[in-house]
Amino acid sequence: MPTTDALPAAADAAGPSSAVGHPEREARPGAAGAWLRFLRSELRLILGRRRNQVGLAVLAVVPVVIAIAVKVADPASGGADSSFLSQITGNGFFVALAALALEIGLFLPLAVAVLAGDAVAGEANVGTLRGLLVVPVTRGRLLAVKYVALVLGALLGVVLVAVVGLVAGAVLFGLHPVVTLSGTTLGLGAGLVRLALVVLYVTAYLAALGALGLFVSTLTEQPMGATVGVIILSTAMWILDSIEQLSWLHPWLLVDHQLALIDLLRDPVYTHDLSLGLLTDLAYAVVFLAAAWARFASKDVTS
Repeated sequence: MPTTDALPAAADAAGPSSAVGHPEREARPGAAGAWLRFLRSELRLILGRRRNQVGLAVLAVVPVVIAIAVKVADPASGGADSSFLSQITGNGFFVALAALALEIGLFLPLAVAVLAGDAVAGEANVGTLRGLLVVPVTRGRLLAVKYVALVLGALLGVVLVAVVGLVAGAVLFGLHPVVTLSGTTLGLGAGLVRLALVVLYVTAYLAALGALGLFVSTLTEQPMGATVGVIILSTAMWILDSIEQLSWLHPWLLVDHQLALIDLLRDPVYTHDLSLGLLTDLAYAVVFLAAAWARFASKDVTS
């Protein structure tokens, strides 16, 4: 839950030379430093909230559960398919990929929804939003800082899942050269580069979802309502994307190309669906950030 600590932190971020009615002062060399101080303050708030710490712990537990479940399961029951789960017993590297592929549908979007709900609606709910704007912090700067902090929080969650997956896989199965979905073999170093690209691809999707969440957060003063709204929208898109009769709608859904992350494990990388996924992410981010700014710029902030 946002706290009144945001007020002095924002005041410090604004800098001693800031003043209401003098936007030209924000162009001075100290503006970048003030913006970074404000961002650091926002990141401290995000990382200091107990529920966010619990959320990170839940994200980290999933790859551990996957690794243990595969370890204790009968290896012969896994079949001979080419999924990441079926390859874990031969190489712990695939624990990280399996965890990301599983969490992209629910746990990671839930984490982003919580951050988005707190971003604006949470501040309004506890009465600190008006104070942030009085400090002064322009509404554009406030939204920009909230969004960047949200994206960095999402990146932290994705990196945590990947790193814990690698560690759990290494302990239980060892790390070896990576056999791609195309049947070729990559050295462990090249495999880790591919994993880093998967992390960035998943983060791009979460950044787009975060823009949608930020817009929803400007529509209400109830952070739980904003969080639930984002989860409903995300889940609905996954459901709609699974209905073949709605194939005409699929290209317009944010989630349609997200599982293309497996194409990063082909040799060579198949870029068609990856490119479409990134373009969709960019389109959603631009549209909903613009919508959030339009809504917030005209919003009557009373709390």
